[in-house]
Amino acid sequence: MPDEFVTFDLGIENGTVVTGAGRAPGHVYVLGGSIAAISTMRLRARERVDASDLLVMPGMVDTHVHLMDPGDPSREDFPSGTAAAAGAGVTTIIEHTHSNPVTNERQLSDKRRYLASRSRVDFALAAHALRDNLDDIPGLWAAGAAFFKVFTCTTHGILGLEPMQLRRLFDRVAEVGAVCLVHAEDEAITATMERRLRSAGRTDGGVIPEWRSRAAEISALVAVSRLAEETGARIVTAHLSHPDAVRVAVEASRSGGPILRETCPQYLTLLANEVLALGPLRKFTPPARAEDARGLAEMWELVRTGEISHISSDHAPSTQAQKSQGTIWDAPFGLPGLDTTLGLLLDAAAKGLISYERLVECYSEAPARAYGLAPRKGSMEIGADADLVIVDPAAAWVVDKTTLRSRAGWSPYEGRHLQGRAIQTYVRGTLVAAGDWVAEPGHGQFVPGAGWLDRPAWTGSP
Repeated sequence: MPDEFVTFDLGIENGTVVTGAGRAPGHVYVLGGSIAAISTMRLRARERVDASDLLVMPGMVDTHVHLMDPGDPSREDFPSGTAAAAGAGVTTIIEHTHSNPVTNERQLSDKRRYLASRSRVDFALAAHALRDNLDDIPGLWAAGAAFFKVFTCTTHGILGLEPMQLRRLFDRVAEVGAVCLVHAEDEAITATMERRLRSAGRTDGGVIPEWRSRAAEISALVAVSRLAEETGARIVTAHLSHPDAVRVAVEASRSGGPILRETCPQYLTLLANEVLALGPLRKFTPPARAEDARGLAEMWELVRTGEISHISSDHAPSTQAQKSQGTIWDAPFGLPGLDTTLGLLLDAAAKGLISYERLVECYSEAPARAYGLAPRKGSMEIGADADLVIVDPAAAWVVDKTTLRSRAGWSPYEGRHLQGRAIQTYVRGTLVAAGDWVAEPGHGQFVPGAGWLDRPAWTGSP
């Protein structure tokens, strides 16, 4: 039946439709929760939204999120974390928590049931690869895990995998076509530096970059890249912190290893010396590396040109009170990020650091492809889920902790002036956030990983 004879559920009209391939004026029409038409003509719709002077993008897909649920809800839970996501234009997340990691099929199933009524946006769930559960990898993948998180050094209380264990994991992953998100820091280097710094009685913020050094990151990336090439395992290198780290992963990918490269806003916006004054409020790992604006600009250039495949928030919240308990050694790692990641990227686009098309590519389309969620997610294709965000590119705003939705209640970007903001967010055609309003939890659905459904094979391209 021609589109002109269909009455659609929703029409988002008169906006500029932005994808990774380009932008053009158009109207987006939704039927039954899916994108049904993108037209230059106005068509019939039961509900119409005027997007004049606004951008219409696929909803953002944030593939590295920690909501501590179930776990320690004082840091974050799904209702608060997905409120932050919805309000900031993120329509799908991939979540895993270190405080209560998923390590077998029963835990994955239990977590799915627990979260059935707790999310405002759609969600996939990752599992952890630990020293004692490597034989569970095939079953977890078939049960719908989105990826396997693995540490090469002890972090968040989780032991890093030793080289032979990492080789065994990569063999398992390659056998079933699964994906690993690898936190790459060298255990020998980090453990040695921790002993030295503690023995010296150091408790200042400067211990973080000395403990979690560039050398530790590069050493681990070289080893991980070599194993990925030898085994054919599908690898995403998590939170690459500086250009040298990116180049190691890029070179490995060019030599045959299917390696994608993730970075996060903190490596594009925060400076290395901030930890000296702010200590626990800048405790994350790998830490910020850029020494000055030139260093940040070099990272943005790697985003712009595609050497960095995609961006995630690595949302790992704690309250300011939790961050300030004990010494720098006691404070939890991580920063809150869901409330601000799209805003930071929109501001970068407004400043010309990246294009709006590249923004959509690196924070929606590419991460959805990386983990087998495309074309259902991160896409403006006909038949894709109608996950959409309407953006006002001219909106000027200031990051203010009183308006943040994350339970963390603070941001490393407090007081920063930004241009560009999500003003309406739709998940499968249903409005879940508009201005100060967010929908109640319960609309979000579980999205199984690529192992559950017979999805297209991994291509290794961002």
